[in-house]
Amino acid sequence: MRLGIIGLPQSGKTTVFNALTRGDQPVTVSGGRFDVRTAVVDVPDERLDRLVELFNPRKITRAKVTYADIAGLEVGASGGGFSGSLLNQLSQMDGFLEVVRCFEDPNVPHPAGSVDPCRDIAAIDTELLLQDMITVERKLERLASERTRGGGREKALVEREAAVFEKLHAALSSEQPLRAVELSPEEEKLLSGYGFLTRKPILILLNLSEGQTPPDVTCPYQHCSVALLQGRLEMEIVQLPPEEASVFMLEYGIQEPGLNKVIRLSYDLLGLMSFFTVGEDEVRAWTVQRGASAYEAAGAIHTDLQRGFIRAEVIPYAELLALGGLSEARSKGKLRLEGKEYVVQDGEIVHVRFNL
Repeated sequence: MRLGIIGLPQSGKTTVFNALTRGDQPVTVSGGRFDVRTAVVDVPDERLDRLVELFNPRKITRAKVTYADIAGLEVGASGGGFSGSLLNQLSQMDGFLEVVRCFEDPNVPHPAGSVDPCRDIAAIDTELLLQDMITVERKLERLASERTRGGGREKALVEREAAVFEKLHAALSSEQPLRAVELSPEEEKLLSGYGFLTRKPILILLNLSEGQTPPDVTCPYQHCSVALLQGRLEMEIVQLPPEEASVFMLEYGIQEPGLNKVIRLSYDLLGLMSFFTVGEDEVRAWTVQRGASAYEAAGAIHTDLQRGFIRAEVIPYAELLALGGLSEARSKGKLRLEGKEYVVQDGEIVHVRFNL
Protein backbone atom coordinates (compact mmCIF):
# COMPACT_ATOMS: atom_id res chain seq x y z
CA MET A 1 0.00 0.00 0.00
CA ARG A 2 1.39 3.38 -1.06
CA LEU A 3 -0.13 6.45 0.57
CA GLY A 4 0.66 9.99 -0.50
CA ILE A 5 0.66 12.68 2.18
CA ILE A 6 -0.71 15.82 0.54
CA GLY A 7 -1.86 19.22 1.74
CA LEU A 8 -1.48 22.94 1.31
CA PRO A 9 1.79 24.63 2.31
CA GLN A 10 2.20 25.14 6.09
CA SER A 11 -0.36 22.43 6.88
CA GLY A 12 2.15 20.31 8.82
CA LYS A 13 2.58 17.52 6.27
CA THR A 14 6.17 16.74 7.18
CA THR A 15 5.33 16.83 10.89
CA VAL A 16 2.63 14.22 10.22
CA PHE A 17 5.06 12.25 8.02
CA ASN A 18 7.51 12.12 10.93
CA ALA A 19 4.75 11.10 13.34
CA LEU A 20 3.67 8.22 11.10
CA THR A 21 7.17 6.98 10.23
CA ARG A 22 9.16 7.76 13.39
CA GLY A 23 11.18 10.05 11.14
CA ASP A 24 13.13 13.19 11.92
CA GLN A 25 12.89 15.10 8.65
CA PRO A 26 13.22 18.88 9.04
CA VAL A 27 9.81 20.56 9.07
CA THR A 28 11.03 23.87 7.67
CA VAL A 29 9.74 25.21 4.35
CA SER A 30 11.41 23.65 1.29
CA GLY A 31 11.64 26.93 -0.60
CA GLY A 32 9.00 26.04 -3.17
CA ARG A 33 10.98 23.29 -4.87
CA PHE A 34 9.36 19.96 -5.69
CA ASP A 35 10.39 17.39 -3.12
CA VAL A 36 9.26 13.89 -2.12
CA ARG A 37 10.32 11.98 0.97
CA THR A 38 9.40 8.31 1.32
CA ALA A 39 9.50 5.84 4.18
CA VAL A 40 8.39 2.22 4.55
CA VAL A 41 6.63 1.31 7.80
CA ASP A 42 5.75 -2.08 9.28
CA VAL A 43 2.02 -2.60 9.79
CA PRO A 44 1.42 -3.16 13.53
CA ASP A 45 -0.59 -6.35 14.07
CA GLU A 46 -1.02 -8.05 17.44
CA ARG A 47 -2.21 -11.21 15.68
CA LEU A 48 1.15 -11.55 13.93
CA ASP A 49 2.92 -11.02 17.26
CA ARG A 50 0.94 -13.87 18.83
CA LEU A 51 1.66 -16.16 15.90
CA VAL A 52 5.36 -15.39 16.23
CA GLU A 53 5.19 -16.41 19.91
CA LEU A 54 3.47 -19.65 18.91
CA PHE A 55 5.80 -20.69 16.06
CA ASN A 56 9.10 -19.00 17.03
CA PRO A 57 10.03 -18.73 13.33
CA ARG A 58 13.47 -18.01 11.92
CA LYS A 59 12.01 -15.11 9.92
CA ILE A 60 9.23 -12.60 10.57
CA THR A 61 7.75 -10.59 7.69
CA ARG A 62 5.21 -7.89 8.42
CA ALA A 63 2.94 -6.16 5.94
CA LYS A 64 4.31 -2.80 4.79
CA VAL A 65 3.00 0.67 4.12
CA THR A 66 4.95 3.19 2.04
CA TYR A 67 4.35 6.84 2.88
CA ALA A 68 5.33 9.59 0.47
CA ASP A 69 5.50 13.16 1.77
CA ILE A 70 4.73 15.07 -1.43
CA ALA A 71 5.52 18.76 -1.83
CA GLY A 72 2.71 21.12 -0.82
CA LEU A 73 -0.02 21.72 -3.37
CA GLU A 74 -0.38 25.37 -4.27
CA VAL A 75 -3.85 26.82 -4.82
CA GLY A 76 -4.19 27.47 -8.54
CA ALA A 77 -1.28 25.16 -9.38
CA SER A 78 -3.42 22.92 -11.59
CA GLY A 79 -4.60 25.76 -13.85
CA GLY A 80 -2.35 24.46 -16.61
CA GLY A 81 -1.99 21.01 -15.09
CA PHE A 82 0.41 19.75 -12.44
CA SER A 83 4.03 19.34 -13.41
CA GLY A 84 4.90 15.95 -14.85
CA SER A 85 6.94 14.96 -11.80
CA LEU A 86 4.19 15.91 -9.35
CA LEU A 87 1.44 14.22 -11.37
CA ASN A 88 3.57 11.09 -11.71
CA GLN A 89 3.99 10.87 -7.94
CA LEU A 90 0.33 11.49 -7.19
CA SER A 91 -0.89 9.01 -9.82
CA GLN A 92 1.17 6.17 -8.35
CA MET A 93 -0.47 6.35 -4.93
CA ASP A 94 -3.17 3.93 -3.78
CA GLY A 95 -4.74 6.66 -1.67
CA PHE A 96 -4.08 10.04 -0.08
CA LEU A 97 -3.64 11.27 3.46
CA GLU A 98 -4.83 14.84 3.20
CA VAL A 99 -3.33 16.93 6.00
CA VAL A 100 -5.58 19.87 6.85
CA ARG A 101 -4.33 22.59 9.14
CA CYS A 102 -6.46 23.31 12.18
CA PHE A 103 -3.80 24.75 14.51
CA GLU A 104 -3.01 28.41 15.03
CA ASP A 105 0.65 29.45 15.08
CA PRO A 106 1.69 33.10 14.69
CA ASN A 107 5.21 31.93 13.78
CA VAL A 108 3.87 29.91 10.84
CA PRO A 109 1.33 32.08 8.98
CA HIS A 110 -1.28 30.34 6.86
CA PRO A 111 -0.78 31.14 3.13
CA ALA A 112 -4.43 32.21 2.90
CA GLY A 113 -4.14 34.50 5.91
CA SER A 114 -6.39 32.51 8.26
CA VAL A 115 -7.06 28.95 9.42
CA ASP A 116 -10.18 27.49 7.79
CA PRO A 117 -10.19 23.68 7.40
CA CYS A 118 -13.33 23.52 5.23
CA ARG A 119 -11.95 26.13 2.83
CA ASP A 120 -8.64 24.23 2.57
CA ILE A 121 -10.36 20.90 1.91
CA ALA A 122 -12.41 22.53 -0.87
CA ALA A 123 -9.25 24.08 -2.33
CA ILE A 124 -7.45 20.73 -2.54
CA ASP A 125 -10.56 19.06 -3.97
CA THR A 126 -10.63 21.70 -6.70
CA GLU A 127 -6.97 21.21 -7.59
CA LEU A 128 -7.33 17.43 -7.91
CA LEU A 129 -10.59 17.77 -9.85
CA LEU A 130 -9.13 20.27 -12.32
CA GLN A 131 -6.17 17.99 -12.98
CA ASP A 132 -8.51 15.08 -13.73
CA MET A 133 -10.54 17.36 -16.00
CA ILE A 134 -7.38 18.21 -17.97
CA THR A 135 -6.55 14.51 -18.32
CA VAL A 136 -10.09 13.62 -19.46
CA GLU A 137 -10.29 16.50 -21.97
CA ARG A 138 -6.94 15.58 -23.50
CA LYS A 139 -8.09 11.99 -23.89
CA LEU A 140 -11.35 13.09 -25.52
CA GLU A 141 -9.38 15.25 -27.96
CA ARG A 142 -7.24 12.26 -28.92
CA LEU A 143 -10.33 10.09 -29.38
CA ALA A 144 -11.95 12.75 -31.58
CA SER A 145 -8.80 12.87 -33.69
CA GLU A 146 -8.79 9.08 -33.92
CA ARG A 147 -12.40 9.11 -35.11
CA THR A 148 -11.51 11.63 -37.84
CA ARG A 149 -8.40 9.81 -39.07
CA GLY A 150 -9.88 6.33 -39.04
CA GLY A 151 -7.88 3.29 -40.09
CA GLY A 152 -6.66 2.60 -36.58
CA ARG A 153 -8.44 0.69 -33.86
CA GLU A 154 -11.90 -0.75 -34.28
CA LYS A 155 -14.55 1.96 -34.39
CA ALA A 156 -16.65 0.19 -31.74
CA LEU A 157 -13.72 0.20 -29.28
CA VAL A 158 -13.08 3.92 -29.85
CA GLU A 159 -16.77 4.66 -29.28
CA ARG A 160 -16.83 2.63 -26.04
CA GLU A 161 -13.83 4.55 -24.74
CA ALA A 162 -15.39 7.86 -25.75
CA ALA A 163 -18.60 7.00 -23.91
CA VAL A 164 -16.68 6.27 -20.70
CA PHE A 165 -14.68 9.48 -20.87
CA GLU A 166 -17.80 11.50 -21.68
CA LYS A 167 -19.32 10.07 -18.50
CA LEU A 168 -16.25 11.17 -16.53
CA HIS A 169 -16.32 14.60 -18.14
CA ALA A 170 -19.96 15.09 -17.18
CA ALA A 171 -19.22 14.24 -13.54
CA LEU A 172 -16.20 16.54 -13.33
CA SER A 173 -18.11 19.36 -15.05
CA SER A 174 -20.70 19.16 -12.27
CA GLU A 175 -17.82 19.26 -9.73
CA GLN A 176 -18.26 15.62 -8.75
CA PRO A 177 -15.08 13.66 -7.98
CA LEU A 178 -14.73 10.48 -10.00
CA ARG A 179 -15.20 8.41 -6.83
CA ALA A 180 -18.91 9.19 -7.22
CA VAL A 181 -19.12 7.72 -10.72
CA GLU A 182 -20.44 4.15 -10.88
CA LEU A 183 -18.44 2.07 -13.32
CA SER A 184 -18.88 -1.42 -14.70
CA PRO A 185 -16.02 -3.94 -14.32
CA GLU A 186 -15.19 -3.38 -18.00
CA GLU A 187 -15.02 0.39 -17.48
CA GLU A 188 -12.91 -0.08 -14.34
CA LYS A 189 -10.45 -2.14 -16.36
CA LEU A 190 -10.33 0.45 -19.13
CA LEU A 191 -9.43 3.22 -16.64
CA SER A 192 -6.98 1.20 -14.53
CA GLY A 193 -3.88 2.74 -16.08
CA TYR A 194 -4.90 6.39 -15.77
CA GLY A 195 -4.39 6.99 -12.04
CA PHE A 196 -7.16 9.58 -11.80
CA LEU A 197 -6.63 11.61 -8.64
CA THR A 198 -10.28 12.03 -7.62
CA ARG A 199 -10.85 8.27 -7.84
CA LYS A 200 -8.35 7.61 -5.06
CA PRO A 201 -9.65 7.16 -1.49
CA ILE A 202 -8.78 10.01 0.87
CA LEU A 203 -8.27 10.03 4.63
CA ILE A 204 -8.54 13.62 5.82
CA LEU A 205 -6.23 14.20 8.79
CA LEU A 206 -7.22 17.24 10.83
CA ASN A 207 -3.88 18.43 12.17
CA LEU A 208 -4.59 19.81 15.66
CA SER A 209 -2.47 21.56 18.22
CA GLU A 210 -2.08 19.96 21.63
CA GLY A 211 -5.46 19.73 23.40
CA GLN A 212 -7.28 21.64 20.66
CA THR A 213 -11.03 21.14 20.30
CA PRO A 214 -11.52 19.69 16.81
CA PRO A 215 -13.60 21.63 14.28
CA ASP A 216 -16.80 20.17 12.87
CA VAL A 217 -15.61 18.66 9.59
CA THR A 218 -17.31 15.82 7.73
CA CYS A 219 -16.42 14.03 4.53
CA PRO A 220 -17.92 15.77 1.52
CA TYR A 221 -17.76 12.71 -0.77
CA GLN A 222 -17.56 8.92 -1.06
CA HIS A 223 -14.50 6.82 -0.21
CA CYS A 224 -13.37 9.37 2.32
CA SER A 225 -13.07 9.50 6.10
CA VAL A 226 -11.88 12.03 8.68
CA ALA A 227 -9.45 11.45 11.55
CA LEU A 228 -7.96 13.68 14.23
CA LEU A 229 -4.22 13.90 14.82
CA GLN A 230 -2.21 16.14 17.12
CA GLY A 231 0.64 16.13 14.65
CA ARG A 232 3.42 17.82 16.61
CA LEU A 233 2.61 15.97 19.83
CA GLU A 234 2.48 12.63 18.02
CA MET A 235 5.81 13.41 16.33
CA GLU A 236 7.42 14.09 19.71
CA ILE A 237 5.96 10.94 21.28
CA VAL A 238 7.25 8.54 18.59
CA GLN A 239 10.80 9.78 19.23
CA LEU A 240 10.61 8.59 22.85
CA PRO A 241 11.51 5.14 24.22
CA PRO A 242 8.39 2.90 24.38
CA GLU A 243 8.05 3.17 28.19
CA GLU A 244 8.15 6.97 28.14
CA ALA A 245 5.85 7.12 25.11
CA SER A 246 3.23 5.06 26.98
CA VAL A 247 3.36 7.48 29.93
CA PHE A 248 2.91 10.50 27.65
CA MET A 249 0.02 8.88 25.79
CA LEU A 250 -1.71 8.17 29.09
CA GLU A 251 -1.11 11.74 30.26
CA TYR A 252 -2.56 13.24 27.09
CA GLY A 253 -5.43 10.76 26.79
CA ILE A 254 -4.16 9.23 23.54
CA GLN A 255 -5.52 5.67 23.45
CA GLU A 256 -3.86 4.58 20.20
CA PRO A 257 -0.65 5.86 18.59
CA GLY A 258 -1.32 7.95 15.50
CA LEU A 259 0.87 5.60 13.47
CA ASN A 260 -1.36 2.62 14.32
CA LYS A 261 -4.62 4.55 13.93
CA VAL A 262 -3.82 5.94 10.50
CA ILE A 263 -2.77 2.52 9.16
CA ARG A 264 -5.92 0.90 10.55
CA LEU A 265 -8.15 3.59 9.05
CA SER A 266 -6.27 3.39 5.75
CA TYR A 267 -6.83 -0.37 5.54
CA ASP A 268 -10.55 0.19 6.13
CA LEU A 269 -10.75 3.02 3.60
CA LEU A 270 -8.95 1.08 0.86
CA GLY A 271 -10.86 -2.12 1.62
CA LEU A 272 -7.73 -4.09 2.56
CA MET A 273 -7.15 -6.94 4.97
CA SER A 274 -4.40 -9.31 6.09
CA PHE A 275 -4.06 -13.07 6.02
CA PHE A 276 -1.13 -15.09 7.34
CA THR A 277 1.18 -17.91 6.37
CA VAL A 278 2.88 -19.65 9.29
CA GLY A 279 5.60 -22.18 10.03
CA GLU A 280 8.96 -22.63 11.69
CA ASP A 281 10.71 -21.01 8.72
CA GLU A 282 8.59 -17.86 8.55
CA VAL A 283 5.49 -16.18 9.90
CA ARG A 284 4.26 -13.60 7.41
CA ALA A 285 1.38 -11.18 6.91
CA TRP A 286 0.00 -10.63 3.41
CA THR A 287 -2.22 -7.75 2.28
CA VAL A 288 -5.10 -8.31 -0.16
CA GLN A 289 -8.41 -6.66 -1.00
CA ARG A 290 -11.37 -7.65 1.14
CA GLY A 291 -13.33 -10.24 -0.78
CA ALA A 292 -10.18 -11.77 -2.33
CA SER A 293 -10.51 -15.42 -3.31
CA ALA A 294 -8.17 -18.20 -2.22
CA TYR A 295 -6.85 -18.18 -5.80
CA GLU A 296 -6.04 -14.45 -5.56
CA ALA A 297 -4.46 -14.93 -2.13
CA ALA A 298 -2.23 -17.65 -3.63
CA GLY A 299 -1.16 -15.17 -6.31
CA ALA A 300 -0.24 -12.61 -3.64
CA ILE A 301 2.15 -15.17 -2.14
CA HIS A 302 3.67 -16.34 -5.43
CA THR A 303 2.52 -16.71 -9.03
CA ASP A 304 3.64 -20.37 -9.03
CA LEU A 305 1.20 -21.13 -6.21
CA GLN A 306 -1.58 -19.52 -8.22
CA ARG A 307 -0.73 -21.36 -11.44
CA GLY A 308 -0.54 -24.74 -9.70
CA PHE A 309 -3.34 -24.12 -7.21
CA ILE A 310 -5.08 -27.30 -5.98
CA ARG A 311 -6.64 -26.42 -2.61
CA ALA A 312 -6.12 -24.02 0.26
CA GLU A 313 -5.94 -25.19 3.86
CA VAL A 314 -7.63 -22.51 5.95
CA ILE A 315 -8.18 -21.86 9.64
CA PRO A 316 -9.15 -18.68 11.55
CA TYR A 317 -6.39 -17.06 13.59
CA ALA A 318 -8.20 -17.37 16.94
CA GLU A 319 -8.99 -21.06 16.38
CA LEU A 320 -5.38 -21.88 15.50
CA LEU A 321 -4.19 -20.06 18.60
CA ALA A 322 -6.64 -21.93 20.80
CA LEU A 323 -5.59 -25.30 19.36
CA GLY A 324 -1.90 -24.55 19.85
CA GLY A 325 -0.49 -25.01 16.37
CA LEU A 326 -0.88 -26.41 12.85
CA SER A 327 -0.17 -30.04 13.75
CA GLU A 328 -2.85 -29.94 16.47
CA ALA A 329 -5.31 -28.33 14.08
CA ARG A 330 -4.56 -30.92 11.41
CA SER A 331 -4.84 -33.89 13.79
CA LYS A 332 -8.25 -32.65 14.99
CA GLY A 333 -9.48 -32.06 11.45
CA LYS A 334 -9.84 -28.30 11.92
CA LEU A 335 -7.99 -27.26 8.76
CA ARG A 336 -10.66 -26.68 6.13
CA LEU A 337 -9.95 -27.50 2.50
CA GLU A 338 -11.23 -24.74 0.23
CA GLY A 339 -11.25 -24.25 -3.54
CA LYS A 340 -10.29 -21.35 -5.80
CA GLU A 341 -13.48 -19.38 -5.27
CA TYR A 342 -13.38 -19.42 -1.47
CA VAL A 343 -13.39 -15.87 -0.06
CA VAL A 344 -10.53 -15.46 2.40
CA GLN A 345 -11.44 -13.76 5.68
CA ASP A 346 -9.41 -11.17 7.58
CA GLY A 347 -6.88 -12.83 9.88
CA GLU A 348 -7.15 -16.35 8.47
CA ILE A 349 -4.14 -18.61 8.16
CA VAL A 350 -3.85 -19.92 4.60
CA HIS A 351 -1.64 -22.78 3.37
CA VAL A 352 -1.79 -23.37 -0.40
CA ARG A 353 -1.50 -26.85 -1.85
CA PHE A 354 -0.21 -26.66 -5.40
CA ASN A 355 1.34 -28.73 -8.15
CA LEU A 356 3.29 -27.62 -11.22
